[in-house]
Formats: sequence, structure tokens, C-alpha cells
Amino acid sequence: MSRRLVNITLDNLDDLPRRCRRCVFWELDPVSRDRAVETGDPALEKEAWISSTLLEWGGCGKIAYVDDVPAGFVLFAPPLYVPRSVAFPTSPVSADAVLLMTAHILPEFAGGGLGRMLIQGVAKDLTRRTVKAIEAFGDLKGEEGGCVVPADYLLSVGFKTVRPHHRYPRLRLELKSALSWREDVEVALERLLGSMTPEGALRPV
Repeated sequence: MSRRLVNITLDNLDDLPRRCRRCVFWELDPVSRDRAVETGDPALEKEAWISSTLLEWGGCGKIAYVDDVPAGFVLFAPPLYVPRSVAFPTSPVSADAVLLMTAHILPEFAGGGLGRMLIQGVAKDLTRRTVKAIEAFGDLKGEEGGCVVPADYLLSVGFKTVRPHHRYPRLRLELKSALSWREDVEVALERLLGSMTPEGALRPV
């Protein structure tokens, strides 16, 4: 089973689940979003947001593929590009952080570590761009199919609460700690694999 992460571009945007492809919850302010849903084309608005963010800031999302099948995705951007972010009771996002807008794993691929893989991919990407942290608004109710990431998921991949709230706490992941975790795991794997010769690994006990 092969797994890979790819940056979201206009070429693969249609690999997002159909509902998410047309969702502009984060990309527009509440009034503009309602207008787009009622009289406009949300999918076109989504495409325009991705296009402008890519041009002005750079990569703003990743898709995880399992055996070339889209299995999950994540979107992120500085809060300046995310009008909805100011509508949360625990806003604003810290000045040194990028906002993790949403993350979604298809149910049939849940439990396989893709969620952590996506966050690690984002962390590696943002560290190269001298970003210090990722922040996100978590949903303590964790409603299935919602646009806000369940708080339990964020806590499970290393985020810590920095602004508590009964429904939408703001959580933060320091990129230094996220990448040190990854490096520790990679070093351990290299040591383990390095201690095994190919012949030894295949030799029957």
C-alpha cells in the first residue's frame, strides 16, 4: 500500500470530496458565503481562493493519496487569508502562526495514521517558510462532516489548548516540537532497519 502527500493545486482540486470542493465556510466571510451559496457558485469561489492564495502566499493545502486514491486533505493559510477566522470566540490567531482551517480523512481510510501524516507534512512545509506554529479552532462536539476540526483529533496529533472555550477552543502546535517528533521516529526506524541485513530479514527463524 503506497501513501503519498501532494500539494493542493488547481489541477487536483477536484480530488477533494464533492461537498468539501464546494464548501467556502473558511474562504469567505459569513455574509459573502451565504450569498455564494444562494446565488453564486461556491465551487468557483473555492477555486478563486486557492488560486489567489497560491499566487500571493504559496502552498495552502495537501492531499493524501493511498494507492493513488484521494484519502484525505488539509487546508491552511495565514489568518489574513481566512475571513471566517475572526468570527470565532477564541480569535484572533497568534501573529506568528498559520491557521489550520480544516482537515478531513475519508471514513474508509480512518485509523491508518493519515491524520498525523498530513499534519507532519504541513509542519515540514511551514518550517521551510520560517513559520513558528500552527493554530486551529477545535470543535469539542466534533460533529461528523463539520468544517471545524474536532478538538480530539488536534490533541491526538500534538496540539495544545492556548485559549479554552466550551465549544471552540483555540489550539496550537509548535513546529519545532512537531518536527522533532518526526525526526526521532525517523532516526529510530533507520537504526532498526540498519541493524537488519536484507538476508537476515528474509531468513526463516
